[in-house]
Amino acid sequence: MSTTTTSAAGTATPTSPPQILIPPLPNDISINILARIPRSHHPFLSSLSKSFRSLLSSPLYYTARSLLNATQPLLHLAIRFPTTTTLHWFTLRQNPQQNSKHLLAKLPPTPSPLSGSAIVSLGPKIYVIGGCFKDILSSHVWTFDFRFHTWEVAPSMNISREFAAAGVVEGKIYVIGGCIVDTFARSKYWAEVFDPKVGHWEGVDSVEESVFREKWMHGSAVINGRIYAMGDRNGVVYEPRSAKWECVGVELDSGWRGRACVVDGVLFSYDFLGKIKGFDVERDCWMELRGVEKALPRFLAGATMANVGGKLVVAWEKGNGSGKEIEIWCAEIEVEKQGEKNEELWGMIEWCEVVHKVPYGSSIVHCLAVKV
Repeated sequence: MSTTTTSAAGTATPTSPPQILIPPLPNDISINILARIPRSHHPFLSSLSKSFRSLLSSPLYYTARSLLNATQPLLHLAIRFPTTTTLHWFTLRQNPQQNSKHLLAKLPPTPSPLSGSAIVSLGPKIYVIGGCFKDILSSHVWTFDFRFHTWEVAPSMNISREFAAAGVVEGKIYVIGGCIVDTFARSKYWAEVFDPKVGHWEGVDSVEESVFREKWMHGSAVINGRIYAMGDRNGVVYEPRSAKWECVGVELDSGWRGRACVVDGVLFSYDFLGKIKGFDVERDCWMELRGVEKALPRFLAGATMANVGGKLVVAWEKGNGSGKEIEIWCAEIEVEKQGEKNEELWGMIEWCEVVHKVPYGSSIVHCLAVKV
């Protein structure tokens, strides 16, 4: 008989699957079979029986998927509606009965009304770090486990911050900036690191030059194990392995606009004309993403991007003329370098369609992939 535990969010979570899954097979064989089924088929699978539905929400099932390397990266969006400050989360799913149709499925909203939080994904969880409410900065951290759809409180940072840069390197979460460092005590926490295995935040030794002490960060990314944090006037790079800080190069600093993501070592963003471009760190240059110009709009108002299983996924809002709602669009792009010296960047759109409709005035705040 299965048992349950209660999370910090008050949601009961099964700790073991039902006794009988696929008669007359032993449970271990049944779990081994079911764990290989793609997540797009889980809604159909859960409708077949209570036993399957219970299994799909059990830690044992996700452990089996992880051991079998059957976890899949799924796109998740955080959307802010005009009537509330709370972030509403959605996951992108493919309807198994309509292979060309993708839809956003609603998840529990963020418990906190904070805005300007940094978001990172680590394993099957996301971390919502810091933020601001009524002009008061927060050091609080929330986690959302996408396996069981539960929110929990994580250890708080040593210092409050808003619009911080954040990234994950070798299983640890780093945050940079987003705070006021007006004293020596606060200065040593301008950058912090969190190790989930240890469960607390520690300060990261950082440079003393005031030019690096930017408060707000407009963008961040991890490229080849190095964390890039872009401030209002300049950017810094931190390499955890060597504990070394550097300035971001002029070419990258001058061309990085808005939110970005990294695919195969290339940082993707968009230029002032709304075209997608990629920055090659090794060649220290920007390249326009060719082959997608006719199918995609120009992102003059911005777009969000994520690396989903090695594919570049772009999400944006688009008005439908009704004045009451807007459409959320997504496009999945296969990208590759071409040319004798890999000096060209080409993309092939695999699909592009409306995935959801939301109230007019809504906006996509975050876009990231989580392995579940």
